Amino acid sequence: MREMEENLLCQWNVVRSILAILQWWGFNVTVIIMNKWIFQKLDFKFPLSVSCIHFICSAIGAYLVIKVLKLKPLIVVNPEDRWKRIFPMSFVFCVNIVLGNVSLRFIPVSFMQTIKSFTPATTVILQWLIWRKYFDWRIWASLVPIVGGILLTSITELSFNMFGFCAALFGCLATSTKTILAESLLHGYKFDSINTVFYMAPFATMILAVPALLIEGPGVLEWFHSQQSLMSPLIIIFGSGVMAFCLNFSIFYVIHSTTAVTFNVAGNLKVAVAVTCSWLIFRNPISALNAIGCGITLAGCTFYGFVRHMLSQQPPGTPRTPRTPRNLKELIPLVNEKLDDKV
Repeated sequence: MREMEENLLCQWNVVRSILAILQWWGFNVTVIIMNKWIFQKLDFKFPLSVSCIHFICSAIGAYLVIKVLKLKPLIVVNPEDRWKRIFPMSFVFCVNIVLGNVSLRFIPVSFMQTIKSFTPATTVILQWLIWRKYFDWRIWASLVPIVGGILLTSITELSFNMFGFCAALFGCLATSTKTILAESLLHGYKFDSINTVFYMAPFATMILAVPALLIEGPGVLEWFHSQQSLMSPLIIIFGSGVMAFCLNFSIFYVIHSTTAVTFNVAGNLKVAVAVTCSWLIFRNPISALNAIGCGITLAGCTFYGFVRHMLSQQPPGTPRTPRTPRNLKELIPLVNEKLDDKV
């Protein structure tokens, strides 16, 4: 009887993991496709405004989850730390989201998602340059196919746009910077995805609201007057904001339902799903070499995740990576690396 209960529990854990991954894929791909649809089909070419709407929806959603529904406990942060620690993080968080939406404005989803896979490389390089962290040679080796795949994809991209490419590339740097800053600025606070959004989304809205009004305000008003019906476009635009918040909530669920290796593999498969769905909807041309470059990049990302996992499983006393020189103060990571997939 007990053995049967254990088998049922094991089967339920597998089913729960699969459901968690599928809903994470669903929200992630939906957000990406909706944003691309907003820029391309609705002709709402205002990435700052779209990002601002996302932050407003995320702030409201996080407040409802924590304060009203009480699905997650609030991590209390004193007011001084909110400005000294969280505000700088919010600025980088804001830049990261905006650059992602700007890149979608100018380049296909497939190309943007491939470049986004460059984030592990930028994280390792920045940590090596800024903190002088040492990495096992296998970590550096895993970056070779990532970089090589990105180069092949960029050279063979038929819809290449330099501005969109630079926005996506700097978005990777912003994501890496956010991870690195989290280790120093948020020392002592162990945030999950919902608490991260709860504190950072209001700051990001405040940071972005004025530039969005000044730079894109007149264009948004002109777009409003050019629309025969506003109901459907506004539902899609604000719906993308709701989906962006749901994506953050789904990340929290999938992290607690899967292992690190499963999460890494599922994340790379998610990129392939997003690329396939975007091609089916928008029919952007993809050459054979471009597809091969994307595949090489995803394989490199999977290898990178596998190496990180293997090194983390080394017995106590074995040198682990990343590690800092002994003369530098060791900083405790505070934001789980798996939370970097926010859109």
